[in-house]
Amino acid sequence: MSALSKSKILSYLQCPKRLWLEVKQPELVANSAVTAANFQIGHQVGAIARTIYDPEGAGVLIELHRTGFEAAFSQTENLLNSFTPIFEAAMTTGDALALADVMLPVTQQDTPRWRMIEVKSSTSVKDYHRDDVALQAHIAQSTGVALARIDVACIDNQWVYPGEGNYEGLLKETDLTEQALSRTNEVKGWIEDAHKIINKGVEPEMSTGSHCNKPFPCGFYHYCSSAEPQPQYPVNWLPNIRKKELKEFISDNGVTDLQEVPDELLNARQRRVKKHSLSGKLFFDQEGAAADLANYELPAYFLDFETINLAVPIWKGRRAYQQVAFQFSLHKLASDSTLTHESFLDLSGQDPAAPLAEKLIAACGNKGPIYVYNIGFESARIRELAEQFPRRRQPLLAINSRLVDLLVVARDRYYHPSQQGSWSIKKVLPAIAPDLHYEDLEGVQDGGSAMAVFAEAISAETSLIRKSRIEAALLAYCKLDTIALVRLWKFFTGTPVKIS
Repeated sequence: MSALSKSKILSYLQCPKRLWLEVKQPELVANSAVTAANFQIGHQVGAIARTIYDPEGAGVLIELHRTGFEAAFSQTENLLNSFTPIFEAAMTTGDALALADVMLPVTQQDTPRWRMIEVKSSTSVKDYHRDDVALQAHIAQSTGVALARIDVACIDNQWVYPGEGNYEGLLKETDLTEQALSRTNEVKGWIEDAHKIINKGVEPEMSTGSHCNKPFPCGFYHYCSSAEPQPQYPVNWLPNIRKKELKEFISDNGVTDLQEVPDELLNARQRRVKKHSLSGKLFFDQEGAAADLANYELPAYFLDFETINLAVPIWKGRRAYQQVAFQFSLHKLASDSTLTHESFLDLSGQDPAAPLAEKLIAACGNKGPIYVYNIGFESARIRELAEQFPRRRQPLLAINSRLVDLLVVARDRYYHPSQQGSWSIKKVLPAIAPDLHYEDLEGVQDGGSAMAVFAEAISAETSLIRKSRIEAALLAYCKLDTIALVRLWKFFTGTPVKIS
């Protein structure tokens, strides 16, 4: 019997079919860019944890990828007989194996014991973390490790980085010793059942559902869903399914198609999505859209930010996961319909806030509406800049007071069946301006990839050639976002003039 890793057993808890596919047909997996980014964040937080729990650098990191399993198990066993901090300690019971993020030696009544800490990149303890440490504790104790305490360490997003590489305080710990140690029999059942699934000669039957994304998006979703009958009008096209009665109707009746949902359970926007999705006909209240924007005169500005929210802050004064704007694109439409463009992008590796604020104030002028898409996001970033730079507070808040949200107009006045229930600009734009395509962009086609390549660009290990390519990709992506706003404004207002 081959030992199953902790991650495989946790996959079993999410979905037995996921476990079977991970072991039997791993080539079918198609993990998203978000999943890959989360793995990278986890590695980064783990590296910082080692500096926090072993500031003197006396501990040992078990490098499984270099040594292989047997050598890692042997090295861990030897170190557990010492009084040295161990990171990624490898332990196995024969039927299950796990790598403990942090093992710290402690002494209780002259007896060497260990404090086990699982490090997570989330900001609070989740239910699956409790399963994680219960499994980890069972494996450790089964191999003879004397555990004094078991903690989950999460990111404290209220902690402020003081600079100088000092990350003391980034992690906040929750003691789960009692919970973890009390679930031994339950964990044994997980391991036994997981092996039974693996030993099946055929793929388990399991329909897709909410479990496909809880606690993590499953990389086999497209494989599994492709084998199922697809609803013509998926019920998940309904926006903001929050009403209890609607949720219960969908769940209790196994509803998958919009056609099965009674109108009386839907709000006005949901009814609109249903009606126009089923009919295939466009909804556009052009008169209402034009009236919504009639009071705003030229010159007009069109603004979009790109931001990064680092789990491990690198700039002094920043919090973990704080949104930091590193780029903006701004189109200006003058009274004579002349369209000009300004942009800002800082790839120096320094905190971009101060130069961005200065450039934004200069670029936005003193009058005229500033159109954005989802006002809450841009407004929050500008308020944060105003708080950070008191001397620039007045002009920044003046910019904020001029923001106008085109998303509100789109939601109230426009719906094309191709939007599939979403008012994301990437869904609205193809219907309104089919000649503009995010898919044509190289390297960056969404906000997630913009964050990823920005982090790559400011790394000291990134070559100048690669950095130059990233710069071009980011500038093109953010510029398209504000060109899209210009086209939306033109469409909604019915402006007859050609925008040059």
